[in-house]
Amino acid sequence: MKILFHVTRQLSTTDRTTIRRGSARARTERSDLHATLDAGLICHLGLLIDGSPRVLPTGYGRSGDTLYVHGSTGARSLREAAEGVEVCVAVTHLDGIVYARSLFHHSVNFRSAMIHGRARDVTDTDEKLRALRVITEQLAPGSWEHARQPNKRELAATAVIAVDLAEAAVKIRTGGPNDDDEDVEEAKSWAGVLPLRPHWGTPEPSADLPAGFEVPSHVGEREQPA
Repeated sequence: MKILFHVTRQLSTTDRTTIRRGSARARTERSDLHATLDAGLICHLGLLIDGSPRVLPTGYGRSGDTLYVHGSTGARSLREAAEGVEVCVAVTHLDGIVYARSLFHHSVNFRSAMIHGRARDVTDTDEKLRALRVITEQLAPGSWEHARQPNKRELAATAVIAVDLAEAAVKIRTGGPNDDDEDVEEAKSWAGVLPLRPHWGTPEPSADLPAGFEVPSHVGEREQPA
């Protein structure tokens, strides 16, 4: 039976998206899903091939409530996904290491999103170009207008699939450790959070660039990761 989802401001609850472990960390607002996806650069696409699980790390981009993933037409994972099989897409951000007074309560602060659904092969040229622009702007904002855009040969060699965001789950952990009272009272160990804050470094020009080629603003002044 095909299940149809109506996309609302809140995430739809299904058996696959119901968070049972650590349910207090579940987020139900669609805006949390969008924010988690928009802050990422790499997703992990999971599917079954010949009964064996495969996970493909790849770039992606979001347009509304559609997630686009791309890769080589020679990649079997994308070829299989393009057949409309069930897939799972995960995006995770590690925001910090949580040090507790006991090893059992050590943890991590994170933001994660998991999307379930059937992949759709993007064959329409206009949609494919829009999707590639979305993916490009996710990974390298400003590059679509700055660099040469894909030609027919490159488009033919590139596979793009779309996954609807109707069935998704978001889980976020923030804050310090959840230590047992007796460990807090004994005060034998340090406890707290070591934040992880990724940042862009200084641009490194290609060795074959002409001398004095100025770093464009969309590279040199790129906003630091959230």
